[in-house]
Amino acid sequence: MLVAYEFFFDELAKNLETHLIETETHSHWLRLNFTRIYQKIFQNNKPQELQKWCNDIVVKYPNKIFDSEDFFSLQENTLVSLISRDDLQMKEVKIWNHVIKWGIAQNPGLPSDPEDWSNENSIVLKTTLRNCLPHIRYFQMSSDEVIYNVRPYQQILEKNLWKDITNKFMSPNLQVSSIILPLRIISTPKLPRRNTDSFSTIINEEHEAEIASWVDNKESTYSVTNNPYEFKLLLRGTRDGFTSDSFWQLCDKQTNLVVVMKVKDSDEILGGYNPIGWDKPTRKSFYKYCNDCFIFSLKNGSIHTSILSRVKHPEYAIKCCTGRCCPIFGCNGNKGELVMFNNCNQYRKCCNQHISYEKRIRNESTYNSKGNSWFSVEEYEIFQISKKF
Repeated sequence: MLVAYEFFFDELAKNLETHLIETETHSHWLRLNFTRIYQKIFQNNKPQELQKWCNDIVVKYPNKIFDSEDFFSLQENTLVSLISRDDLQMKEVKIWNHVIKWGIAQNPGLPSDPEDWSNENSIVLKTTLRNCLPHIRYFQMSSDEVIYNVRPYQQILEKNLWKDITNKFMSPNLQVSSIILPLRIISTPKLPRRNTDSFSTIINEEHEAEIASWVDNKESTYSVTNNPYEFKLLLRGTRDGFTSDSFWQLCDKQTNLVVVMKVKDSDEILGGYNPIGWDKPTRKSFYKYCNDCFIFSLKNGSIHTSILSRVKHPEYAIKCCTGRCCPIFGCNGNKGELVMFNNCNQYRKCCNQHISYEKRIRNESTYNSKGNSWFSVEEYEIFQISKKF
């Protein structure tokens, strides 16, 4: 498509552009390669439909671009096309801070502290951001946000604009000569009710948000509305069977998997995250190396605190075994850190130990002298998680 535009085959290029957007398999490919596509399409001003399609996604999920490693390499026209949108779902002060950081990144010689800047330094940044600054909604920020975030860079603003900003905060009804852009339309999405057949009979949306926070190594937990992940149900024990056959049929070579188990006659919910997946062995069982796996216990009912246990021996993070076992985290001969056995259809028998991961995820009293903690489950589910768009 881009080559066609380059050679002025505009009709062909526009047909290809429409085909990419409207064909399901191709739009799925666009989403999978979103950051790379987003960088590419703004190198040419012609694919405007595709640019709009991408920006419609970014304004809803701005962190995908603004918090990405590639943000500072965005072209100026790409950034301007985003911050000019009335429906960009970001607080104005965050937009301002990102724009300032982008401008400084384009001029690596600028001192890190604006208090050390010379008049020439301010002129350099002002010139770099000349097409961005008119799209900031200064009058939409709070006085504290202006004082702590805008004032250090007041030299890059026109004197009359800075005067109007400060006067407006002292006297909100004061008429000013500067253009006051309309407020951004920040929507509050209504959460659809979950269909429990397609979602979960074990975990709720708060559990989902907490697991998502662990996946992203966040210090604070995502809220339900800010959870960036979709959970797609692949397997449910009571629906698909508690056997290794059903596990391998539905989950073989799938990645980014969350396993959850409801312990029988208890409030306990145990589980684990496996980003690299399980591969069905053709002969012998084997281990898969992974630094990002973890197992957990979720707060639920009488269980007041969740427990997160990250892998400490990544060479034994995941075990792939046919035999009599379903998903296995960790290792120790036939048992593992968190194991479900093939006889689960009858006994739904599971085991938890403390070997390859940081912490035990069950109450100390449940472990025997060999360090094993046996339990049965009422239900288990496996989800595949992916980033929302």
